Amino acid sequence: QVQLVESGGGLVQAGGSLRLSCAASGRTFNNYAMGWFRQAPGKEREFVAGISRSGGTTDYANSVKGRFTISRDNDKKLADLQMNSLKPEDTAVYYCAARSSGLVARGQYAYNYWGQGTQVTVSS
Repeated sequence: QVQLVESGGGLVQAGGSLRLSCAASGRTFNNYAMGWFRQAPGKEREFVAGISRSGGTTDYANSVKGRFTISRDNDKKLADLQMNSLKPEDTAVYYCAARSSGLVARGQYAYNYWGQGTQVTVSS
């Protein structure tokens, strides 16, 4: 069992940066691949970034590639998302998720545990 708590959301101007953090509880954090998803009003939840259990493999949605960076610290049980060059279209509730398989996946149904979400708002 893994419990996830996101933090770091907020309001930022276009071109700015935010760093989201996902804190996990449980003893087996390093067995899980981690992902970040987002959901804007009226839209479906979409994959943003994922990282394998070792941190050796990462994957990004095309819309954020080159601007966002996912990382993890297995000792601290943290999975972070550094977001740079933010755009108004990045506005959404951001969720972190854990997948029992240690491999990265883009589909939300591949993930077993979810945080409560944190709001990111980018003003133009």
